[in-house]
Amino acid sequence: MKPSTDTYSREVLTTTLHAVAGGDKQAFEQLYQMTSAKLFGICLGLLPQRSDAEDVLQDVYVTVWQKAAQFREGRATAMTWLISIARNKSIDRLRARGTLQRSSPIDLAGPLSDPAPEQPEVVEAEQESQRLDGCMNTLDPKQRAAIRVAFMEGVTHDALASRAGVPLGTMKSWIRRGLHRLKACLER
Repeated sequence: MKPSTDTYSREVLTTTLHAVAGGDKQAFEQLYQMTSAKLFGICLGLLPQRSDAEDVLQDVYVTVWQKAAQFREGRATAMTWLISIARNKSIDRLRARGTLQRSSPIDLAGPLSDPAPEQPEVVEAEQESQRLDGCMNTLDPKQRAAIRVAFMEGVTHDALASRAGVPLGTMKSWIRRGLHRLKACLER
């Protein structure tokens, strides 16, 4: 089992990273042992595919080997420096994947649909709405109210009859006669 980076002090990581900058292969192996689990977790958290995270982790340590001399102790801790390399490499991989996915030829793009209605459809719907309102206004007020409540609010005939204080048969007759008159008006 590998020891976690928590068991190592900042000083040990910093000293080890400075030794890597001097080309010490054993120090590099020690640095890998101390930090690879944490850095792999960062890569895995950013990249959706484990194989990508493994590839990026390898790139991270290649970069660390090549650029360890650029680490400046006063600017960041050794772990912060390593994490920023892992994070940046992971983001670079994501960008590269995104670029590949967006680079399909324009000829392969399909037509885009617009969910908004066409202008003639909007005008036609408005005209029909006005016609319906006009025909509704020709109905007896009781019929008009019963039809609006039944069809707009979804209230049952029983409930409407109770509200109006009339027998169920009367309510059904009002609605039926009102719908016949409405249909005749709309067909003109």
